[in-house]
Formats: sequence, C-alpha cells, structure tokens
Amino acid sequence: MNELPKIMNIDYDNRQVSETVQRDLYGNMLRSRLIEEKMLILLRQGKISKWFSGIGQEAISVGITLALEEQEYILPMHRNLGVFTSRNIPLYRLFAQWQGKLSGFTKGRDRSFHFGSNDHHLVGMISHLGPQLGVASGLALGSLLKGSEEVVAVFTGEGGTSEGDFHEALNLASVWNLPVLFCIENNGYGLSTPTNEQYNCKDLADRGVGYGMESRIVDGNNILEVYTTVKSLAEDLRKNPRPVLLEFKTFRRRGHEEASGVAYVPKELIKEWEEKDPIANYEKFLIEEGVLKPEHVEQLTSDLKKEIDEGLSRAFAEEQVQANPDSELADVYAPFDYKEKEPKGPMEELRMVDAISQGLEQAMEEHPDMVIMGQDIAEYGGVFKITQGFLEKFGRDRVRNTPICESVVVSAAMGLSIKKIKSVVEMQFADFVSTGFNPIVNYLAKVHYRWGQPADVVLRMPCGAGVGAGPFHSQTNEAWFLKTPGLKVVYPAFPYDAKGLLATAVEDPNPVLFFEHKALYRTIKGEVPAGYYTIPLGKASVLKEGRQAVIITYGAGVHWALDLLNDEQYNEVALIDLRTLQPVDLDTIMTWVKHTGKVLILQEDTAFMGFGAELAATIQDHCFEYLDAPVKRIGSLDTPVPFARNLENEFLPNERLKSVLDALLSY
Repeated sequence: MNELPKIMNIDYDNRQVSETVQRDLYGNMLRSRLIEEKMLILLRQGKISKWFSGIGQEAISVGITLALEEQEYILPMHRNLGVFTSRNIPLYRLFAQWQGKLSGFTKGRDRSFHFGSNDHHLVGMISHLGPQLGVASGLALGSLLKGSEEVVAVFTGEGGTSEGDFHEALNLASVWNLPVLFCIENNGYGLSTPTNEQYNCKDLADRGVGYGMESRIVDGNNILEVYTTVKSLAEDLRKNPRPVLLEFKTFRRRGHEEASGVAYVPKELIKEWEEKDPIANYEKFLIEEGVLKPEHVEQLTSDLKKEIDEGLSRAFAEEQVQANPDSELADVYAPFDYKEKEPKGPMEELRMVDAISQGLEQAMEEHPDMVIMGQDIAEYGGVFKITQGFLEKFGRDRVRNTPICESVVVSAAMGLSIKKIKSVVEMQFADFVSTGFNPIVNYLAKVHYRWGQPADVVLRMPCGAGVGAGPFHSQTNEAWFLKTPGLKVVYPAFPYDAKGLLATAVEDPNPVLFFEHKALYRTIKGEVPAGYYTIPLGKASVLKEGRQAVIITYGAGVHWALDLLNDEQYNEVALIDLRTLQPVDLDTIMTWVKHTGKVLILQEDTAFMGFGAELAATIQDHCFEYLDAPVKRIGSLDTPVPFARNLENEFLPNERLKSVLDALLSY
C-alpha cells in the first residue's frame, strides 16, 4: 500500500547553476509566496471569492518555468501561481482576473487560473483537469510539425492521474514520441482523499514503465533539483523528442481550497512539511553560500510587497465588468469572415462518400499544414474508406492513426489549434463521440468565450440508422451538441452540399461537428464540381415550393420527404433542407411558415427533446399568428436504435411520415 510522501532532508547542489539563476529562483518563489499571503488576507476580507493555495509547492512551479524557454508552452493547474508570475504576467492583470475585472484574461467570465495567454505561452486548466494533458500533447505535436524544437510541460496532481485522460495522454505522447514533460505534483491529498485511497502503487512514476516512457522522482521542495532536472531533460528532449513522466514529491499544507480547511490532515504531518519549506530552507542555503545577503532579502521583500500593493491598487480601482448581452453573445464564437469560393471545373456524378473524400482531400491541399486524425484512417483508409490514399499523398505527419482514445485526440486537436494548425478528427462512428464528450462541450465549445482562443477543429461524425448496425453504431446524436453554445453543427443530405460545407467547416475557426449519414454514403449520388468550393453555414436549401404546408428536415429525412412528395397529391407541399443546424437559417424557416401556415418538422433522432422540439417552439414564438394548425413533429421512437430490420423499420419515422402529413393537411 502506498504512503504519503516521506519527509526528506533537502540536499542542495548548486554546482551547475549560476549565482544569477540561483537568485532568480529565490526571487520568483518569494514573489509567489508574498502574493499568496496577501490573497489569504483578501479572502478573509471578502475581496476575492476563492483561493487554491500552493504554499509549500512553489519550487515546482518556479523551477519548471525558469528551466524552460519563454516560447515553450506550460499548462499549469490552480496551485501553480509561480508559473504565471515567473512568466512575468503583469500583476494587476492577475489580480483583475481574480476579481472578475475586464483587464483580466477572461473579461470576468471565469476565475482563478482558468485562462490562457499566448503572449506568455501559458494555457490554464479547466475544472475537469484531464483534458489539459491532451492539449499539451497537441501543442507538442504542433511544435514537431513546425520543426521548432520546443518542449511542453503540463501539470497535474496525483488525484488527476486516476482520470482516463491522464492515461490516454501518456499513451498518445509515447506512441507519437511527443516532447512533453508530464509533471505530477504529488502533494498527499486530492481534496480530502489521501494517496493510499487514490492509487495502489508505491510511486506514480512507476506508471511510466507501462507506457514505455522514461520517468523520474524529484524532490518537489528542492528548487535546485527541480530546476536542474527539468533543464537537463528539456535540452535533451528538444533534440530527441519523447515524453517523460516526472513525479514531484511535495505536500499540500493548506486546504484543497481555503473553505475546506485541513482538519482531516494530521497536525504533526503539516508541521514536518513546514520544516521543509522550499523558500525558508533555500534562503538559508543561499545566505550560507554567500549568494544572498540578509539585507538583500529585506530589500527584495520590500520591493515585492510594493509591486503587489501597486498591482492591487490598480485592479481594485478598475470598475466592475458591465453586463452587455450583445458582447457576451458575440464572443461565444470566434469571428469568421466567410468568403465564398465559387465552384470550378467540370461537374461529375459522385456518391456522397466520394464527395466527402474529395472535399477532405482538397481541404488538405488548400491548408498545407492541416492534420487529420482518427482510428484506422491511414493505411486502411478509414472504415468507410474516405481517407483511402491520403497517407501516400500527404504523409504520416498529416494523416495520423490514433489509439482508441477519443478524449485525448479531441484535446490534442485543441492543442494544434493553439499552435494555429487546423485539424479534422474522425469519430469512427458518431456514437463513439461519447468517450470524447467532455473536451468537446467543456473545452472546445467554451475556450473562445473564456479567453479568446479559437478551437479550429472539425469533428467528422458518421451517423444514422437504416443499415442494421444496432444501438452503438446507428445514433444520430446532434441534439447532444446543439444545447452547447460555442459549437457549430452541419448535417448535409447531398454530395454537392457535403463537399462545399466540409470546405467551409474547415475554414471556419470554430469547432464544427460535421454529421455524415452512413446510409447516404453509397446510395445518394449527385453532380459535384471537380474543384474546391465553399457553401455558407446557416443557409438552408428550399428543395420544393408549395402553399399547403412545409416540411422542415435534414439528413436522411430529406430523402424520405422527397420520396413521399413525388406523389402528385403533395404538389403544394414545400420542402426545406436545413443543411446546418447551428447556425440555423431562421429567416428561411419563418418565410415559409408564414407562406404556408402549416409546418411538419421531420427528424431521424428520437422525438423527445430532439432538435425538432426547439424548432417547433421557436416557430410558435415567432409565427403563432400565421399558423393554421399546430406545428407537427415526427421523429424516431424513444428507444435505442434496434438491430433487426423489422424493428429498425418500426423505429424510424419514415413509415409514419405519410399519415402525419395527411393529418396536417386535413386539419
């Protein structure tokens, strides 16, 4: 059974560190400590809302940061104040961030260290912890692709090593030889849970063996050991890229956050670790070595307190953030200056699957550094053969097979976006997106709103029933994502639209889920331009005009409706193919609702809480006085998707479409 980190004497070795660097290490640790002490006072005064203390752990943050180059990214946690201050972020901006002021990094939209700054090459955490490990892998991959010989350092706590994202990130980084320093701060407790209830191995560094990677145990309270270990490794990793797992033994002397207290921690254990304080011990060592004098400590302390007070005065003087719905809504998505690219070249008849493949191939040509990632997409060409031949044409750097680990691949795509590299991630089946759900809805969707960083990622989503694939390969799960601000959702029904919309999705700097109906892949053909072209998102297609009623649908529903409307008795029924669900073309919808007075919304997704329900409510809100009948909705049965053909046919709504439309027309 594992134990809490053992107390060890600090054995300093300064032979490889200049006196200037030794003093810098001390000064940066002291700045972090003095800020924390001030924050604890302000917390008690009610002037900040929450604080996660890193007192006693400063050596890890400062040592790692100063060991890396300024342009190398670091992904810290909420106890790593020393990372931010050692990267020389203006203190007033940090204080404004913690007070929710405009000159902070999130415009008052998030707190603590939940932000990034590309100017300082920092990417802060989200509360779900795990995704940042994958983001680090993506950043490291971006550095490799750009040939920039840079290392990435990412922090996690010992508690975070139990998350699946940790294991996925280590595995991916190892398989791809990514230059990532995975830094575990083993500080004894995950909130109140001691390490012996979190993992059952002696040292977390032992886990590196299972992933084929080098690992080290470092005294996290010894600033010189932290600095020299990381500096030496970083120099090597820049030339010989690979991941390394570092376990820093330290202790959390205060509560998980201040409100939780430390009643669950033995008092004698806290006292022992206080005696191993990284700043007091290092200060004593520097004075004994003649590197520092007591009067220098006094002057530095005075100067830092003055710097802190000045930063606080400036932050406190700033007005509170003013709520403005327009600016709030405007920042949910990154600006996208859509430029229409007209179709060029001869027309050719293509199946849906071939149009998507051609569109993806041409997007790779249009964006020479774009990366596509997914399971079995390289030599095998993907389970639907959409990327067949891509490996030979674009190379293994840009066409990357991934392990079965959707979560970390989505997070890695986020890291590529921070490095200004576009990526397309294939979910082998849309159903499998559930194992990558967290980074999509909590990272990609929120990152621009939080700190202005675009998530330039397209997720390809082969979806839909009608092919006898059962409950785990047949869902059309667009409703999972339409509820989340920050995501865009595209759902074409024709080869022409699929190719043009895919090009636009790639050009759009926002996260786009691109749904591709499997049953349409090889059954639907259409004329498609040979060249590269775009189609705007948020523009529906009116496939048929009429005055009696309008059917609004998308995906396979378009073809079910077209089959039914071939009957002459429905000559006056209009048909709208939405093509994109977020943004949705409300102008076209409202025009045809007003024109016909009767509306039928058709979706393949199960009826309850599907997109059709939201659309029906919106129509009722805006066009009630134009309606001649209640808005009708039709979707699949509220069951999982069944396997047997007869059951699947009963599940899908197309067999019920005629009776519902007839009832609407006769209302």
